Amino acid sequence: MDQIRIKGGHRLEGRIPISGAKNAALPLLAASLLTDAPLTLSNVPYLADIATMLSLLEQVGVLVDVAAAPSGEAGRVVQLTASRLSSLTAPYELVRKMRASVLVLGPLLARAGEAKVSLPGGCAIGSRPVDLHLMALRNMGAVIDLDNGYIHARAPKGLQGGEVVFPLVTVTGTENAMMAATLAKGETVLINAAREPEVVDLAHCLVSMGAEIDGIGSDRLRIKGKDKLHAASHRVVADRIEAGTFAMAAGITGGSLELIGARLAHLNSVAHILAAAGFVLTETSDGILAERVGPLCGVDIMTEPYPGFPTDLQAQMMALMTVASGASMITETIFENRFMHVPELQRMGANISVHKASAIVRGVPSLRGAQVMATDLRASVSLVLAGLVAEGETVLNRVYHLDRGYERLEEKLAACSADIERVKAAA
Repeated sequence: MDQIRIKGGHRLEGRIPISGAKNAALPLLAASLLTDAPLTLSNVPYLADIATMLSLLEQVGVLVDVAAAPSGEAGRVVQLTASRLSSLTAPYELVRKMRASVLVLGPLLARAGEAKVSLPGGCAIGSRPVDLHLMALRNMGAVIDLDNGYIHARAPKGLQGGEVVFPLVTVTGTENAMMAATLAKGETVLINAAREPEVVDLAHCLVSMGAEIDGIGSDRLRIKGKDKLHAASHRVVADRIEAGTFAMAAGITGGSLELIGARLAHLNSVAHILAAAGFVLTETSDGILAERVGPLCGVDIMTEPYPGFPTDLQAQMMALMTVASGASMITETIFENRFMHVPELQRMGANISVHKASAIVRGVPSLRGAQVMATDLRASVSLVLAGLVAEGETVLNRVYHLDRGYERLEEKLAACSADIERVKAAA
């Protein structure tokens, strides 16, 4: 099993290419099920979760062709052709590896009139139930049974347009409903829809496939169903969470990084918080420049649905605050169990107290390198950030969590003066 070893104390400087967003690529891959014509996606990140989704799509009959990007471009080019669906079942063996597999439910049901998808169950950071997905599809006329751990959805006469009011903002629920609605009869209105850039990216791809969607980027989407969608090509949007992570790497080391391909408009709430903490994000012709302009200061944050501060940057922000002057309060409102990185940061000397959904972080003069263990994707990268500034050597175990969402992380950081490497763990 791999480990990542980091020797802290090096100021980061340079340019880092930002990969395509995993959370945009996954629903885009699932959208290939909506048509029998090819869907070609570029800037697809090379990640474990992407490989799992491609395996699932191949299992239901999608022809998948993965190629290297043209010279000078990032990611992979993936062509998906679902001309013939050989199965309508997403089995537990694949869905258990990645909760986003549930995104095939809406497209399969809309295209074939039936789908059988394993319930994803819980995960390390919370339960994340799919009840809002099912509510939306039932509002479009689907008959849904839960049996032996599977969602069995049927609409033999096709889905019907309807009104869906989400009581809570749900990103994947919005995506599943939006994809299903593109092939439903009549008009579907999604109210209190998620507005994340990844949702917007999916909507733009669906429009390029022939869908009719009004209100893109707002919390009210109006979708007029079509009999059929057609071939299209689409480039996956840059990963705002990766960009935010590297921005904080620049901040925690007192460095300066240009994040190539990142969009400042997708990080407005983060930029506002970081400005108060002592460094700035500036738009450039190629992306974003992140640089420290003063001492790190403690700031308070609360995670919220977009355009608020993203839950996927909460752990990284906590790592940053461990070496800031003063105290900060970090409140998590999205997931109920997303402070599992706290004990590992405490092993490195961080002063953190947790009370229910909030954590008080009191900055310390320095962190100390230690053996630490990743518990989930974002927790793992928060420990990398801590390791970059810690005295001595930090060894991160269970890096397979990191590989689910960060492409060549150690290579990108090493190219900007970090002392970091991936090694094999001793037997």
